[in-house]
Amino acid sequence: MLRDRDAIANLAVKDLSKAKQFYEGTLDFEPVGREGDEVIVYRSGNTTFNVYRSKEAGTNKATALTWRVGDKVKAVAQELKAKGVTFEHYDMPGLTLEGDVHVGYGMQVAWFKDPDGNILNIVSR
Repeated sequence: MLRDRDAIANLAVKDLSKAKQFYEGTLDFEPVGREGDEVIVYRSGNTTFNVYRSKEAGTNKATALTWRVGDKVKAVAQELKAKGVTFEHYDMPGLTLEGDVHVGYGMQVAWFKDPDGNILNIVSR
């Protein structure tokens, strides 16, 4: 029923204007839709994600959105850092930190947050 359908991520933000600056200015996304002053829709690969205004923004303490970038994790991390993105560093069993990239279990991953504290990451697989 659902397994053949694209899933759409939803990211709650308090200030849609500030989020727009981050997702468009820092991460280079272009909006593909909008619902008034409440929702901006962005395309990422073959899917989309919604950034929407909510008073509950910033309450998620887990990863909300992941981009698979293959073997380019370190290069993408450097590019994001040059645009002012600050990376999160976690003490996780089996992972070692190489700069801003966690490495282990045959993968590389780097976590960062949007202005509302939504945890985002880039991963190799």
